[in-house]
Amino acid sequence: MSETLAMVPSERLWPPLGDADFTFAIRRYVEEKVFPEADRIDAEDIYPAGLAKDLALKGYSAITLPAAYGGGDRSFAYALAAFEEIAVGSAALAVSLLSTFQAQTIIRLFGSEALKAQYLPRFASGLLGSYALTEAAHGSDIRSLDTKAERRGETWILNGEKHFITSAAGAEIFVILAETEKGVSAFAVPRDTPNLRLYEGRNSATLGLRNGPHLNLLLEGAAIPLDHLIGVEGKGVRQAVTTLDYSRTLAAAISIGIARAAFDAAYRYTQHRMAFDQSVFGFQGIQWYFAEALADIDASRLQIFHAGHALDAHDDIDRYGSEAKLRAAQVATRTASMAIQVCGAHGTMVNSPFGRFLRDAKTYEIAGGSSEILKNTIGKYLSRGGGNLHR
Repeated sequence: MSETLAMVPSERLWPPLGDADFTFAIRRYVEEKVFPEADRIDAEDIYPAGLAKDLALKGYSAITLPAAYGGGDRSFAYALAAFEEIAVGSAALAVSLLSTFQAQTIIRLFGSEALKAQYLPRFASGLLGSYALTEAAHGSDIRSLDTKAERRGETWILNGEKHFITSAAGAEIFVILAETEKGVSAFAVPRDTPNLRLYEGRNSATLGLRNGPHLNLLLEGAAIPLDHLIGVEGKGVRQAVTTLDYSRTLAAAISIGIARAAFDAAYRYTQHRMAFDQSVFGFQGIQWYFAEALADIDASRLQIFHAGHALDAHDDIDRYGSEAKLRAAQVATRTASMAIQVCGAHGTMVNSPFGRFLRDAKTYEIAGGSSEILKNTIGKYLSRGGGNLHR
């Protein structure tokens, strides 16, 4: 990568909104370890197992996990800083860690003490996870599923198929939704469970957030212990949705990381690219593009960190997380598109990173809660009369 596209983060342009030492430490890691691998991860559509495991071992996937389970026991501001900075280097890597966070969170929030004791310390030691909800016939609608779970003696027997599972290529444990006699329920299912098989379906690849093929997961009489039921039988939909309320705020941070990466690359390129006896950035019209993008990113960063405080306070997390993800995904797509525009022909070249930024940004307007789903969530919040201040 050329010097003008090194994308070294600017401490002045993007000041930490949380702990400065923590933020700068992860920035240095991203500069040294993640930037050199980002284009290859995207081009080859590979699960970045080495980096994901290394970050997990360093505690970045267990930042908010209680100390009793070996976690960092920190506020969500730390997690948001980490996910934003990692996404500046590679959104695909950040999504890999987000999948682990989702699996960890549903067990932390709803799992039995025995289940938490068995798995949460392993997350703190680098366990990688995936959230296997989607089915071919149901998509985002998880209220009724074709995957079934039947209790037989001291085990649950699972049968069915999940499709298009993010981070499945590297996951060591899956959270799987299946229907029981009492309704949709959530289960913790280790990757090495007998009669669990992963395979690559015909629609496994996406144009953005390419962190390995989205594998299908086939369960043919897969047996797990009774205590691997997560929480209350029949309450899986509510548990899964609550977990998504948490992860959406982190997804928003990933989107803003993408926006920052696109902004930085275009900013440096236009400063060095000469046209009509001056730098491209010297033209007022080009500066206006950057001014609007900077205002967008700054506002969205503040909104995301406010949503993080709401998570810590358990205050209207459906509202603030959905708002943050909705806005950040839009800002990322606008900024990535702007970056291509101001860089001209260079912005359209396959061997420049701008195509990756735009593909990642647009994909995240759909993945992790589409803009339409987020608007529905905010609409439901308003329909019930608002949150705590309105009660």
